Amino acid sequence: PQRAPWSLVAATAAFCLVSATSVWTAGAAPMSREERQKLGNQVLEMFDHAYGNYMEHAYPADELMPLTCRGRVRGQEPSRGDVDDALGKFSLTLIDSLDTLVVLNKTKEFEDAVRKVLRDVNLDNDVVVSVFETNIRVLGGLLGGHSLAIMLKEKGEYMQWYNDELLQMAKQLGYKLLPAFNTTSGLPYPRINLKFGIRKPEARTGTETDTCTACAGTLILEFAALSRFTGATIFEEYARKALDFLWEKRQRSSNLVGVTINIHTGDWVRKDSGVGAGIDSYYEYLLKAYVLLGDDSFLERFNTHYDAIMRYISQPPLLLDVHIHKPMLNARTWMDALLAFFPGLQVLKGDIRPAIETHEMLYQVIKKHNFLPEAFTTDFRVHWAQHPLRPEFAESTYFLYKATGDPYYLEVGKTLIENLNKYARVPCGFAAMKDVRTGSHEDRMDSFFLAEMFKYLYLLFADKEDIIFDIEDYIFTTEAHLLPLWLSTTNQSISKKNTTSEYTELDDSNFDWTCPNTQILFPNDPLYAQSIREPLKNVVDKSCPRGIIRVEESFRSGAKPPLRARDFMATNPEHLEILKKMGVSLIHLKDGRVQLVQHAIQAASSIDAEDGLRFMQEMIELSSQQQKEQQLPPRAVQIVSHPFFGRVVLTAGPAQFGLDLSKHKETRGFVASSKPYNGCSELTNPEAVMGKIALIQRGQCMFAEKARNIQNAGAIGGIVIDDNEGSSSDTAPLFQMAGDGKDTDDIKIPMLFLFSKEGSIILDAIREYEEVEVLLSDKAKDRDPDTDSEEQPSSENDSQDQSAEQIAPSSQEVDLVDQESPEESSLNSEPESSSPADTDNAASVSASEQNSNPMENHETTSLDGECTDLDNQLQEQSETEEDSNPNVSWGKKVQPIDSILADWNEDIEAFEMMEKDEL
Repeated sequence: PQRAPWSLVAATAAFCLVSATSVWTAGAAPMSREERQKLGNQVLEMFDHAYGNYMEHAYPADELMPLTCRGRVRGQEPSRGDVDDALGKFSLTLIDSLDTLVVLNKTKEFEDAVRKVLRDVNLDNDVVVSVFETNIRVLGGLLGGHSLAIMLKEKGEYMQWYNDELLQMAKQLGYKLLPAFNTTSGLPYPRINLKFGIRKPEARTGTETDTCTACAGTLILEFAALSRFTGATIFEEYARKALDFLWEKRQRSSNLVGVTINIHTGDWVRKDSGVGAGIDSYYEYLLKAYVLLGDDSFLERFNTHYDAIMRYISQPPLLLDVHIHKPMLNARTWMDALLAFFPGLQVLKGDIRPAIETHEMLYQVIKKHNFLPEAFTTDFRVHWAQHPLRPEFAESTYFLYKATGDPYYLEVGKTLIENLNKYARVPCGFAAMKDVRTGSHEDRMDSFFLAEMFKYLYLLFADKEDIIFDIEDYIFTTEAHLLPLWLSTTNQSISKKNTTSEYTELDDSNFDWTCPNTQILFPNDPLYAQSIREPLKNVVDKSCPRGIIRVEESFRSGAKPPLRARDFMATNPEHLEILKKMGVSLIHLKDGRVQLVQHAIQAASSIDAEDGLRFMQEMIELSSQQQKEQQLPPRAVQIVSHPFFGRVVLTAGPAQFGLDLSKHKETRGFVASSKPYNGCSELTNPEAVMGKIALIQRGQCMFAEKARNIQNAGAIGGIVIDDNEGSSSDTAPLFQMAGDGKDTDDIKIPMLFLFSKEGSIILDAIREYEEVEVLLSDKAKDRDPDTDSEEQPSSENDSQDQSAEQIAPSSQEVDLVDQESPEESSLNSEPESSSPADTDNAASVSASEQNSNPMENHETTSLDGECTDLDNQLQEQSETEEDSNPNVSWGKKVQPIDSILADWNEDIEAFEMMEKDEL
């Protein structure tokens, strides 16, 4: 059928599902208007707490440091690496928050904020910044602010003085970013100097060769909006050229793109592909560019990519990275938190079922850990434990509620509010979580927290009359900035179909060109969304959504369940025959060990190859577990006295001696400095530390000696503070205090270690408040409800009645196997390194022939209990073995050696890049 004129399509496509007929789900009672208003008001109070503390303690700095109540200024704080590239000494948080103020109906504050931006912000600083972050946060923030400023001016009450000043700043910034595009490919350099641009001696840029796909592909909305607002077409042209190049470089057989690309040659540097970090907003901007700009080619590209995503990456409810050249091979055994945006994008696409499935899986992970860890494994264990208050899950929750009208998503939003207030709120704002397992904090509150989190949460609970403008007239950028849909009809000459790429090769006969009909999505069935969610309610607890199905199928067919690594016996002939079927070779080494090497192409069938990969991954985990079993998880130091009341939690290193906080009740007491401060001799102030937790400085003697001296003085615990000034758990691996090589059973008190930065927070508190009480524990405890109600009368909806089961620390067994993040993997030893995997899915792992079942109590699959995902794919190896010995090759197919080596080299390159993977 002939499509409607673009002006109509653009006006409806962005939020075609927003106005969907409400569908009430049985089991989730409709939330009353009074409760929704109460939650909306709570969001407003939370925003005031975060924004007010930024303006009081940090402005004009880029970000607030909520634990130390000061601003983060580039160059004045220890470098955090790439994270700091978002900071450009341009009052980032204020600019990022502009349109949030209007959405939250704070128009007077918005007008004041715009005046401050125009008066104080300087875009001409000698600072190297990320092109991507500056575009989505600063350029997007200025354009969002301009969009709502002209709306308010048109209404006639506010902003009557405004004369496009924000737009002029945006144009100035746009021109500063343009030199980054001076490459033969049209892909921008990842960083640029605001003052000097690229390639000049002062610029300290222009030498980079690689950029992420999202970095180059998340420009079109802001740049096109800037062009259409100003009439300067150059911005949209540059952003389109970058998108065209990425499209041309997609892997043609899989239609996927990699994570990292060479900006000069167009070669894929990292060939793994997913919907999370490094690629996420590239897909988002293709679909939204179609909505905002009216160019069908963007929808064609998005639909082509989306078909590949659903074919290779989507394994409901999981979204797992794959190799672009071998999309049937998973590239990771974990997922990152940034993929939480994808259900929201699927809502805009109109594909509701997988959106509900993935969202529910993510919600179950949140219920298990209070927040979504930065990365988590396919069996839902913590991989990277940080949570920097990311808003992507709240974004998807908002869009799913707008699509379904299901009050279930209001309850999800309520949970998010409660968790933020309960675990992240501190006296000077909201602090990012350093470790979701312990509840420890990081001195960080990113600008996107104010730009996105409060916007989506408020809109989730707000009625149409609560917002002073029609939100459906705007589209959200990836940073949740608002761009008006009427831009689609502005400067239409720019939006001619691009002729540099071949689109005729695509078969789009099955692609939807219009908004989905909600009657088709919900065919007279009010239980639709619930019926999709229900099977996923316990998926996180069972830990194997696909593995269980596989085992059940094996029983129904009469076949034996797959061989588990924990059951393997190297001397069992039956086990050896099973290994042969799975493509696994067994080699006896001279030192008595047994080496296993797997080649998927030598397996008897694809199912056997899958079992082989799962078996090898289990073996690797067993071997890794042996190496890690001496490591202890991080501990928490929680300041519980006035005015902190448990809201500040510091990551602490454990000790291999003294009271084990994971097995005994926590220790609570006031702190006092020992004299001598190093604690290396008998204390001269025993009366000061008697019955208290002693503070000691690191250095000059063994940790155990310090512990004995303060214990003899009557201390009930000890905190060792690093003597290396400026050290921080933000940038250093967690430290574990070892004993002195002697028997330490005489040490009965708990000992914890704090880096200098975290220790200074306690020392500063002593200087200001004198009496400071702390809690030493394995995991941060709930704050006192009575104290909370006194200090936060407006936060009465905090979930103080959460059950003990929900807030109790995980069992010791789970804690041990959860030590997979980079920070915990080293503790006080050198970080472990692992070799890249062998080729053609080849893997090798060693197991002792004398002890072929090394971890009887390891958490592995059993038929009646816990289980591990059967589709876990190979990521890390303990050894690498090229299987060139014909005596151990059991494969039935013979390949030319050149072909095998080519495959090997390709796979090794891909796995090497995965080893370097960082969010």
